[in-house]
Amino acid sequence: MTTAATDADVVPDTDPAIPVPSTVASKPGSRAHLIRTYGPLLGIGVLAFLLLVWAPGSLTPFRLGNLGKYCCWALAAVGIGLAWGRGGMLVMGQGVFFGLGGYAMAMHMKLDAAGPGNVPDFMQLYGNGTMPAWWEPFRSGPFTLFAIVALPAVVSFILGYAILKRRVKGAYFAILTQALAVAFSTLLIATIKQTGGFNGLNNFSKFFGHNLYDPAVKKNLYLIVAGLLIVCLVVVWQLYRSRFGELLVATRDAEERIRFLGYDPANIKLVAFVVAAVMASVGGAMFVPLAGIISPSNVDATASIMLIAGVALGGRASLLGPAVGAIAVGYGQTTLSEQFPTQWTYFQGGLFIVVLLFLPFGITSLVPKLKALVSRRWVQA
Repeated sequence: MTTAATDADVVPDTDPAIPVPSTVASKPGSRAHLIRTYGPLLGIGVLAFLLLVWAPGSLTPFRLGNLGKYCCWALAAVGIGLAWGRGGMLVMGQGVFFGLGGYAMAMHMKLDAAGPGNVPDFMQLYGNGTMPAWWEPFRSGPFTLFAIVALPAVVSFILGYAILKRRVKGAYFAILTQALAVAFSTLLIATIKQTGGFNGLNNFSKFFGHNLYDPAVKKNLYLIVAGLLIVCLVVVWQLYRSRFGELLVATRDAEERIRFLGYDPANIKLVAFVVAAVMASVGGAMFVPLAGIISPSNVDATASIMLIAGVALGGRASLLGPAVGAIAVGYGQTTLSEQFPTQWTYFQGGLFIVVLLFLPFGITSLVPKLKALVSRRWVQA
């Protein structure tokens, strides 16, 4: 008996907001198949135009810097969409991986500003002026870039293997990942001599030898993070339309059936978990030079929940939904806090409730409804 899954073995989700694999939903070559396959790519192109062409030419440097920070959160949100929307894993501790990338970048920037042989300023303030040995490799720019990718990949693989191989899922998986975020932020606060404690790492002046106070450098940083967001969206689009993407959806909907067909669901979900962790780390690394700080408040359970809220707002199962939702949440935070300095959190909470009450599958769930409405009116005419 063969163990290979056929197209009929992939069980589509009955939720209209969650896409059905293209091999099940429509015949190859048909108009519906082309729209389902390449429609998201067109959406990525529109987003790329807005972020890479329109925004740099229309927004002030301050607003452009804010949009860059939103794009950093969107990078983490795209990974959450892969793990949660397609894999069914409610990852509530992505702040851990966001922080791993952020602190790795911040350590390099502090050492770069301190100069060869010197220690960061906060270590002279809080400690005896000595630097831990594990800080030293981060003087190297190439090592830092390698660590931003490799460190979260290794950590997420170990954690994911330990959790997923024991078939932990659902609420238990969410609680475990959130506990990791709480433990990580607590550890950062407790190690003030090594990580800056509650204040975190800040007062950066250089980014790989470039002056951070130069407006041109700030603009280039924005273009880099916006470009990385587009690249990650293309990568996830390719994963969604691949055999792995179909297996991931099938694992979410019928895990026992996939196991019966000869696949290990833990391995499938582990790949999505690791990819999501790396994307969050890249977002955290780019957040540091744009925001000028990384602290426990950026990586704790509250920050992780805000990422989840953005994904839910945009639509966890769609390709562009998590990124759009994260940017919308960031923009809402900035706008509401400017207009209502003391009450903005209440407005934001109320907005989430209203949107999720009337659009439980996110903003992007409006797209198929609008398409159906237009088609119905066109047929009636």
